[in-house]
Amino acid sequence: MSWRTPLTKNLKELRIHLCQTSAGSKGTRDFILKQYSAIKDANPTLPILIREASGIEARAFGRYALGQERKVTLENLSEGEVEARIKQLAETRPSSSEL
Repeated sequence: MSWRTPLTKNLKELRIHLCQTSAGSKGTRDFILKQYSAIKDANPTLPILIREASGIEARAFGRYALGQERKVTLENLSEGEVEARIKQLAETRPSSSEL
């Protein structure tokens, strides 16, 4: 089973911020172009928000139960490295001490 299938087990929302043109966001753009459809098909109820803005650092946010969030930086990463970071967010379970 792919890591994409159980995203809703931990995540309540996934937000990805990137620049439309910068070299630092290229891996993130490539990840979205190639992986978004498969992720959304496997998780139709999960809100996946893609936010583009000129000159911003590529990053992703995972929102979990009780409104807790975690951020990972995606700047200057390859598509495969972006996938690994998103996977980390998906597999993260906030500890009770963090809530």
